[in-house]
Amino acid sequence: MKQNLVQSIPVFEAEAITVVNGANLGDSLSFATELDLDDTYELSPNAQLKRLSVETDADGNLSVARDTTLGHSGDTLHLDCCATLMSTTGNTTEVLILVEVDDRGDVEAVYALPLAQMAPRTEYTLVGVDQDKARSKFAEVACVSFSLGTCITMASGQQRPIEDLQIGDMVLTRDDGAQQVRWIGSTTVRAVGEFAPICIRAGALHNANDLFVSPDHRLFIYQRSDALGAGRHELLVRARHLVNGHTITQHDGGFVDYYQILFDEHQIIYAEGIAAETLLVDTRTRPALPAKLSAKLSRSLPGHKNRAHMEFEVGKRLLGHPDTAEILRRASTR
Repeated sequence: MKQNLVQSIPVFEAEAITVVNGANLGDSLSFATELDLDDTYELSPNAQLKRLSVETDADGNLSVARDTTLGHSGDTLHLDCCATLMSTTGNTTEVLILVEVDDRGDVEAVYALPLAQMAPRTEYTLVGVDQDKARSKFAEVACVSFSLGTCITMASGQQRPIEDLQIGDMVLTRDDGAQQVRWIGSTTVRAVGEFAPICIRAGALHNANDLFVSPDHRLFIYQRSDALGAGRHELLVRARHLVNGHTITQHDGGFVDYYQILFDEHQIIYAEGIAAETLLVDTRTRPALPAKLSAKLSRSLPGHKNRAHMEFEVGKRLLGHPDTAEILRRASTR
């Protein structure tokens, strides 16, 4: 039986974003058929991002997962559209609209997933509604990425900046030795809020230089002793769960250039000396791949499932210590 994929995303309840000027005065942000261009919205001063757990099945269908802060477990989620809002300063913010539907087909709730930080008491004018690119934008949220300048260990042992990698280059992997790069993607996004990169400072995990990765990027850590009580020595840990405010921090502000590396199989490679995962092709991330990729590369990469290391991930529950990073650093050396 195939296991569905679960991710936790930060959303606003749609009622927190309402029209303050325009045709739909007083209405909240809604799905595409109810939106009017040029309506002006504001975020409620008391609005807070909440976690919506989203489950994706083998066919790419979305539903509300268990252990969610919002919504009703099992309800269907429709990725309705990508709304583009422009502030009075001219900055644009893309917001993905998700609609929760019960088993009778009735709308339970509408959620807004902002792809950049939104501020209260700021006017945002709706300047675009796109139903076609919503799926690819949602896929980008699920992609794990390294930042510009990250040095990757090649099969030769050479350290090469990720932006200098080429398709066909041989990279050292933890499980399968030298492997060929099949595709490299890059995006430039606003480094704000939930999407700001995590900085793992030099030495924090025995890395020679600072490493910047996307928040949900999973790092591979081998503990000589089971310091976290995970019941195993090998762990996959999401970077966001290691933030401690000093050796591992989140860098908010400006823009960040993110790079994704794809192999025939989901791999663990070495970035600034830290073992970290590469892009996993699944029903969430597949729409982020360009159409020019072959059918084999975009749809049927057999090595992107059933990898042994996928069982090593530990959840936030075991990572609640204020200095988990230091515990793991010490556990990896003794």
